[in-house]
Amino acid sequence: MLDPGAFLGQIFVIVLLAIVVIFVLVILFRSIRIIPQASAGVVERLGKYHKTLTPGLNILVPFIDRVRPLIDMREQVVSFPPQPVITEDNLVVSIDTVVFFQVTDARAATYEIANYLGAVEQLTTTTLRNVVGGLNLEEALTSRDNINGQLRVVLDESTGKWGIRVGRVELKAIDPPISIQDSMEKQMRAERDRRAQILTAEGTKQAAILQAEGSRQASILEAEGYAQAAVLRAKGDGEAIATVFGAIHAGDPTADLLAYQYLQTLPKLAEGDSNKMWIIPSELTEALKGISAGFLGGAAAGRGPTPPTP
Repeated sequence: MLDPGAFLGQIFVIVLLAIVVIFVLVILFRSIRIIPQASAGVVERLGKYHKTLTPGLNILVPFIDRVRPLIDMREQVVSFPPQPVITEDNLVVSIDTVVFFQVTDARAATYEIANYLGAVEQLTTTTLRNVVGGLNLEEALTSRDNINGQLRVVLDESTGKWGIRVGRVELKAIDPPISIQDSMEKQMRAERDRRAQILTAEGTKQAAILQAEGSRQASILEAEGYAQAAVLRAKGDGEAIATVFGAIHAGDPTADLLAYQYLQTLPKLAEGDSNKMWIIPSELTEALKGISAGFLGGAAAGRGPTPPTP
């Protein structure tokens, strides 16, 4: 039989060994700390800052070193709720902002500021009010890039000592009061109507100018056509007259023939239903005399000489 004292001694030794093993495991567990990528841990030794843990395997002194909550070193995007801002023309607008920032120094972000996220929000609000307060509503609506640049510069300078770098600030929305929005919509509609009327008037003016120009060109071309036709017609008449006179002179007509042609032309002067009176020209007498002389002369030639009177 086992001695009760020896049995109790063995149990004590086993329990002691178990305690030692557990203690060693705890020491090992507390001595090794694995930091994930894009994170950083601040180590305090006996309550004082000691070092900053980098991603990977890190060795600590158990029960002496304490690791504060890990800090995310990635760039963060924070959207702040709408903030009422008074413009230079005393209008209250609601502005939504988005801030892109990144922690660059874990020690400064831990010890230089109690709550860097809240500090960034409050600093953004106050800076936004200062920037927009110097602009009227129209400038605030049309100068987003300018406002974003000013906010980023001020925030980056102020948060640098906190170990934070502000990379970008964006205004998501600028919402004026409902009454101002209605007035702006009416103004925009009136401006669009005015532009439409101007374009319509300019179109009508251009159409009238083009139509008048077309009419003028048509009149000019028509007049030029009439002039050329008259010139060609006169030229043709002249050539016809010259041809007729040439033929007449070439035929060497006698006075009797001309008088006979003149008498044949006279009846044509009386043609037409509207002719009520026929005026005999004075040349008719001369033509008749010529004809008479011609006939009498011909008859005398046919009879021969008159015999002398005894």
